[in-house]
Amino acid sequence: MPLLRRLGAFDALLAAGALGLMLLLPLAEMLLRPLFGQGIANAPLFVQHLGLVLAMFGALVAERGGHLTSLGAGLAGSKNPALSRVARWFALGSSALLGGMLAQASWTFVASEMTVPHAIAYEIPGWFFQLAMPVGFLLLAGKMAWRMTSTGWLRLLLAVLLPLLGVLFAAHFDGETLPLWPFAVWLLAILFCGAPVFTVLGGLALALFWSEGQPLAAVPLSHYQITVNPSLPALPLFTLAGLVFARTGAAARLGTLFTALFGGGVRGTAIAGALLCSCFTALTGGSGVTILALGGLLLPLLTRAGFPEQRGIGLVTSASALGVLLAPSVPLIMYAIIARVPINTMFLAGVLPALVMIFFLLVVGGFLKGVAVDAVKRPDFSAARQAAWAARWEILAPVVAIGSLAGGVATPTESAALTAAYALLTQTFFHRELDWRGVGRALVECVQVIGGIMLILGMALGLTNYLVDAGIPDRAIDWAQAVLPNKWAFLVALNVFLLLAGALMEIFAAIVVLVPLLLPVALAYGIDPVHFGIIFLANIEMGFLCPPAGMNIYFASAMFDKPLRQVARAVVPALLAMFCGALVISALPFLATWLPQLAGLS
Repeated sequence: MPLLRRLGAFDALLAAGALGLMLLLPLAEMLLRPLFGQGIANAPLFVQHLGLVLAMFGALVAERGGHLTSLGAGLAGSKNPALSRVARWFALGSSALLGGMLAQASWTFVASEMTVPHAIAYEIPGWFFQLAMPVGFLLLAGKMAWRMTSTGWLRLLLAVLLPLLGVLFAAHFDGETLPLWPFAVWLLAILFCGAPVFTVLGGLALALFWSEGQPLAAVPLSHYQITVNPSLPALPLFTLAGLVFARTGAAARLGTLFTALFGGGVRGTAIAGALLCSCFTALTGGSGVTILALGGLLLPLLTRAGFPEQRGIGLVTSASALGVLLAPSVPLIMYAIIARVPINTMFLAGVLPALVMIFFLLVVGGFLKGVAVDAVKRPDFSAARQAAWAARWEILAPVVAIGSLAGGVATPTESAALTAAYALLTQTFFHRELDWRGVGRALVECVQVIGGIMLILGMALGLTNYLVDAGIPDRAIDWAQAVLPNKWAFLVALNVFLLLAGALMEIFAAIVVLVPLLLPVALAYGIDPVHFGIIFLANIEMGFLCPPAGMNIYFASAMFDKPLRQVARAVVPALLAMFCGALVISALPFLATWLPQLAGLS
């Protein structure tokens, strides 16, 4: 058993090792360039391909921890034991079959690359890294089949048989034309039975290429393209920085600072809580992490200040979604990559809209109403100075991230590596709140989070590439211009559509699938791509508060030990207020474009 456990942890070791190299190589580049006039040969390309290793083996870590993103347990979470068991078997078995199909499609792609190998760095051929795809998908398929039962011999049989059937099916029918509707019905059924999102997206991409009789290798090719994107290594590195801060006392230090700055009364605590949640989400890259890290700190502060518990839960849950617009949030970077907009431009573009959303949340959402005069406490600037000194390293983190990038000192990947190294150094050596074992846990937690995300991105891009090749964006432009007579009608329709999409789709899948389809339509109406990106993210972040895909309400329900229905009711005023804020951002493009223009970036 100890040997099996060590083998089971090999995926975490490999993924964390890839992440460690992705951190160290850009830092070495930044040191060597000024000293010797050049860095490590092909280091950026090497780092990009390490991202592929991280994606596949990080996804295995996520699967082992039960963190592969789904739309919830679905029917597998039914109170009826028989229905729950059947739904779980159906979802896991189908996912294992689909994993085998993706493994076969990936092997076809890798085999074609082997015929004309291209060296990445140090004479290492590209296919060496690409092998992570068929191996990773096959292992994922086997692990999902393994979970179908607890009977030793049966689970081993299923772990071998189901992925193999998927491989044989894909190999036999590759290039053939198969009808789409049976796949669509099957995939919809497993989605509502709790299957991981990546298997549904990947299966739909395969089905669409099958319906046209096209080679299935196009799906892993898309996955490869997105995971080796030059800017993508910034995602895991910024995520690592945020998780390091989340694992230490950074949240408490920042909480003390914000409370002192805005006063300890109801109004000041509400403002401090909204700003703190937004900034912490931008740092950590996940609003769920913010709820878990700050919920236990902020809710008692709000209730002690005189806030009703229901309103306090609503504020913490909703404000944690607002950091999507602030640098260096992962969705902000992801949009920049997909829309091919400079990352530093998007960093500046999100500042004013984020403040607008916070204003609407607090004022229109009613979180500042009904405050008695004696409940308003003045800021304590003496305490704020002490708190600022205690939190000085956390305060400087955004300066390191944004300053190195906006100042042209570092590329996006180098800026992210610098921020991650800064977080590790300050929390390990200056605050002494993170030992080497804690660093290792942060690395593993990061690959677990980012591996599942990158797998979704790759599968979603395969689907998107099919839709683009099929001319769907052009048809969408024609349809929109026929139905929506002007830019303002389009903007209103866009906001409503994105709010619904955010409730139904995981945020990263929504970015990869919807941005290439909607951006050309927005451009046809004369909307700036930077402005469109802010509108997109402002609406999609509201999806965090809407079931079934709104993960914030699930995190809040678990964190505060409250029924899901109660948490959902608590965020309704905030949701309406944030939607009003998104409409204002849509109507006033200068909110998104003024700061980038002022900095000469657009």
